[in-house]
This record gives sequence, C-alpha cells and structure tokens, in this order.
Amino acid sequence: MNDMDTPSSPRQDYDGDAPTGPETAESPQRSKMNWAQIWESLLRVGLGETALRFGTALSSIVLVLLVIWVMSTFYLRGEFNTASEVAIAAPQAAPTALLKQPPLQPMRSGAFDGGIARLRELHTSLPVQPRGELTTYIVQKGDTIFGIAEKFNLKPETILWGNYYTLVDDPHRLQPGQELIILPVDGVYYRWNAGDGLNAVARFYGVTPEDIIQWPGNRLNPDTLGDWASPNIEPGTFLVVPNGRREFVTWSAPRITRQNPGVAKIFGPGACGTITDGPVGTGTFVWPSVERYLSGFDYSPETNHRGIDVAGKMGNAIFAADSGVVVYAGWNDWGYGNVVVIDHGNGWQTLYAHLSTLNVACGSYVYQGDAIAGMGSTGNSSGPHLHYEMLSDEYGKVNPWNFLQ
Repeated sequence: MNDMDTPSSPRQDYDGDAPTGPETAESPQRSKMNWAQIWESLLRVGLGETALRFGTALSSIVLVLLVIWVMSTFYLRGEFNTASEVAIAAPQAAPTALLKQPPLQPMRSGAFDGGIARLRELHTSLPVQPRGELTTYIVQKGDTIFGIAEKFNLKPETILWGNYYTLVDDPHRLQPGQELIILPVDGVYYRWNAGDGLNAVARFYGVTPEDIIQWPGNRLNPDTLGDWASPNIEPGTFLVVPNGRREFVTWSAPRITRQNPGVAKIFGPGACGTITDGPVGTGTFVWPSVERYLSGFDYSPETNHRGIDVAGKMGNAIFAADSGVVVYAGWNDWGYGNVVVIDHGNGWQTLYAHLSTLNVACGSYVYQGDAIAGMGSTGNSSGPHLHYEMLSDEYGKVNPWNFLQ
C-alpha cells in the first residue's frame, strides 16, 4: 500500500473543499460588515426605529417561551413525579374481615307492658291556610256569636254582617240547627240590588271599588264590568266586601218616656197609652235578679248586644233596679218576648226582657227592689235568663256593669 491510499490522510479528506486560512479568518468581519450595511440601509429609509421595536418584541416573546419551557420541564414534571411516587409508596389497606352477626332472638311476650304509653291517633299540625271561599256552619247547642267567630278566626260582628237575612243583626236570633254563612275574611256579605253602583256601595262600607272587584271569590272581571256607576252585576248577586263595616240595624226598643210611651207601638202590643207622672229614681241601681252571673252574652256593642244576659232559673224574681213608672209591659215583636220598660224620670230607663210572667202593667208605679216579673225564655231565647239594658238621655245605651251595685 502506498501513501496515497492511506484513509487517514488529511490532505485527501479536505482536498479542494476546505477553505484556506486567510478566507476563514475574514468570515466574521465580513458578517459584521453585512449587518452594519443592513442597519445603515434601514436608517436611510427611516425604518430603524421600527426594526428596533420589532426586534425588542421578538426577543420578549422568545424569552417568555423559554421560561414556560423551563417551568414545564423541571418544575411541573418534578411535582407530578413526586405525587406519583407518594401514591405508589402509600400502603394498600387490607380488607376488613366481615363479622358474623348473632342471630336475632324472638321478642318475649309482654316485654313492653310497662313501656311508655302512646297516643292511638297521631296528629300533624299543619299551618292554617287562608280561606278564599265561603263556608257554612250549623249552629250547635250552646254556641254564641263570640264562640263561632273564634272558631273561624273572625270578628264577632262579621258573623252578624255575613248573616243579616238570618240573624237581622240580633245575636238572640241564634238558634241550634241554623245554617250560617262564614266569610273567608272580616267584612260584610252584601246582596247586590238593581241600580247599585260600585262607588256608592264601596263608600258606604268604607272600602274602595277595587277591594270588591279584586276579591277572588267575587269573580268579577274588570274587562266586562262596564261603567262602575252601573256595572254589569246581576241583581241578587252576593258579594264579599273585605274589611267592610256598617252600623247595626237597631232591633231593641227605643227610648220610651212617660211623656211619649206610644213611640213603642212599632215594637209590639206591649206599648202603653197616656202615662201620668210617678216616682222618680234615686240614680243608683240594684242588681235586678237573684243570680249574679251571666248565661252567655255580655255587653258587646261589636255584636250589637247592648245589654247583659243574667242567668237563673225559670220563674226567678226580677226586681226593679230603681224607682219609676212602667212605660212598656207586654209582648215585643222584635225577639225580646215579654218585656217591661221602666222610665225613672231622671233621664234613665231600664229594660227587662224574655220574661215568663209580669207582675206590673202600663203606668204601674214601682220602687227600687220591687218584684216586677218572673225570669223566662220567651222570644229569641235558648234558655231561662234575663236580658237587661240601661239607657240614658246623656250616654245612650250603656254597659250595666258600670252602674249596677
């Protein structure tokens, strides 16, 4: 083998291809000159500042990408690897052996004979839902206006105002077996009449027309009502007037004086004719009965009961509370039954109703404590009692409790 065929000869490997020494040394200098020429060219055409901004932006992007690459390579990968190693190194829990349960023993007879007693019927208290519709109630023995109102969470006067055609504002007309209308809210139950207007009806009961129209149970459509002064409401239609109020119809005797006793003729055949002067009262009033407790009704203007109902037995003596002259003696057509009215001549009158027997007549002179009648249950009454009222020229009908001794 000669020297020309030796594979390791450097001359053979680079012959004609490798640059000579002077060319290699001049390359960096030539590159610098090329960049300088490019920069001078950019400056001459006014793009130097633009090129500088572009370069700065490009450098920033490269730097951000570099940081992201370093974080993903060295930090996150190392954290995941550590978590994997911890998970792998965690000991595996051994399964728990199932425990064998002892067999159930049969219950001994009488085991709970001495246990806690339980109610046979379980009751769930449900919240009271407001009613939107009418309901009815059959009066039971012993019922009162107050009791019925309390059952339905209403005011006593609402029971009367919802049943005018049954009770005529008179609580004494309440009788077992009657069917009463129970309003869903406090207010008045009104029967529409021909010629009525919504504005007038609402004003009379102290509400607005909208209160009547918008009450769901009335089922009034504002779009078809027409003119409120003459609305399209069929006469005879009953409407709930929510929160409505009115004055009670007077059903008891008016003030009957010895000067004009004939004013009571409209109340029944017990009215008297001409009355002469007689004893004048003392201005003090004694208890008019042997018993001194009530049979159910107390003085209650809100239920149109402007007197007290004194309990007792049939035939018990009824006494004149003060001296005076009898100006009414006999039957009363407005539910009082047998009645005696005494005018005391000093601006006061007293009334005694539901009597069984009378010991006096029109024009009789009576003195305080005289037995004028026997206790009874005539008229609208559910049992023996005395309905007692006091009237004053100055105060009108008053609460007897404030004056009786």
